[in-house]
Amino acid sequence: MINYFDSMFARKEFLARLIIHSLKTTSGWLEVACAIMIMIGTYWFSLKILSVISRHTQQRYVKFTMLLHLFSRLLWPIILFISTAIAMVIWRATTGESVLWLQLTAFTARWLLMIRLIMAILHNAIPNNRFNERYERSLSTFLWICFLLWLTSLDTFIIHLLKSLALPVGSTSLSLYTVITGSIIVGIAIIIAMWLSRITEQRILKADKLDINLRYVLVKIVKTLLVIIAVLIALPMVGINLTILSVFGGALGVGLGLGLQKIASNYVSGFIILADHSVRPGDRLNINNFTGYVTKITARFVVLRSSDGSEALIPNDTFVSNTVINDSYSSKIMSTNLTLQVAYNTDLPLALEILKEVASKQARVCDDPKPNSFVTGFADSGINLYVNYWINDPENGFMSINSAILLEIWTRFKEVGIEFPFPQQEIRILNDAKDPIACHTTLRPTNHATMQSAYPEPLPTALSVSSSYHSGQQTSHD
Repeated sequence: MINYFDSMFARKEFLARLIIHSLKTTSGWLEVACAIMIMIGTYWFSLKILSVISRHTQQRYVKFTMLLHLFSRLLWPIILFISTAIAMVIWRATTGESVLWLQLTAFTARWLLMIRLIMAILHNAIPNNRFNERYERSLSTFLWICFLLWLTSLDTFIIHLLKSLALPVGSTSLSLYTVITGSIIVGIAIIIAMWLSRITEQRILKADKLDINLRYVLVKIVKTLLVIIAVLIALPMVGINLTILSVFGGALGVGLGLGLQKIASNYVSGFIILADHSVRPGDRLNINNFTGYVTKITARFVVLRSSDGSEALIPNDTFVSNTVINDSYSSKIMSTNLTLQVAYNTDLPLALEILKEVASKQARVCDDPKPNSFVTGFADSGINLYVNYWINDPENGFMSINSAILLEIWTRFKEVGIEFPFPQQEIRILNDAKDPIACHTTLRPTNHATMQSAYPEPLPTALSVSSSYHSGQQTSHD
């Protein structure tokens, strides 16, 4: 039975001659029509199944997105392959003739199944969906060309040619075929390792009982180990002796010591800053006059995102060799303050109490330490006040909380009659005809207190003009 099944899917020799002969017979055209009907029917049936599944899983099973995507990509090839295999058995049992077009359809279904499986794995293995549509089309075209070469038996000639080309490596030699197949298998192994590492990363990062830095360290270790294991497993599969890697290992060591030492330093520094908890995701850092929050820690750099959306990529060795200001190192909460000025006739104890009450009423302001307010000085136009408070979520910014507090202070001050001062200025113009020196008009801007002390009464020989500015209105006295 197994031999019979294998013969059904064995590659046909002299395929072109068989196709021409099949098109000259009635049974050949019937087989072509049967293959086309199977392809159209299975495609329509798979679309119906996917539409039913999409209606029932629109809001559910979000965490199985990858499996649902894989199922939707593989459903039609699987149904097509099964239907074609059944049709081949029925065709041989009823007509007694060999199959050609149904066999080609089965070959196409198997190859389509393999291509779609590879594409689905690449989409989920490569981070951030960098495997875009252009690369997908290029890879699909290459795989379909390989299918045609295999179908027409041209692959045998190409394989023999590649095996005859040898590359000397040390005391041994590697054929070009071994190098190409080894690169492909190693690439597949690395992609599978990256896929497994992403699945492991998602599970580790969801472990809330572990420290966030420990989770990131475990993710890096698991990813590195999986890639190394994949390479060590893949190379012997294609007949490459691991001792040959000693040559490349020596070259790699020299490269790390010379040109790649910065990359190695950043990689090691990444483990150090995660292990000593000096930098964690969500921390607020200030580096080279750039302030931002840590959103991602990679093997080479740390991503800082500022409040305006700009991002800075800081190399890991910067955190080891330079001074870094971490506002969230020991505590996440941060202190901020507001300054304002009130008139001289203000009830200062009442104003200070209002400032503390307004800040305490905000949900984002911490209860411990509590907000506090102070008198900081007596200015020309009013008394300076200062209110300080701590915010428990500084990553959400300070503009909104400061605006809310200032608006509430404005409302409360209006209710109790506390006024905000405005700048005042008096100008006096002097002109004495008897004094030749005073004949020239002199403008003297002074404040009210200075003018009263210098000139308690208006001079009888001078023209006195006093102006007061308030809300854009001017008053003159002659």
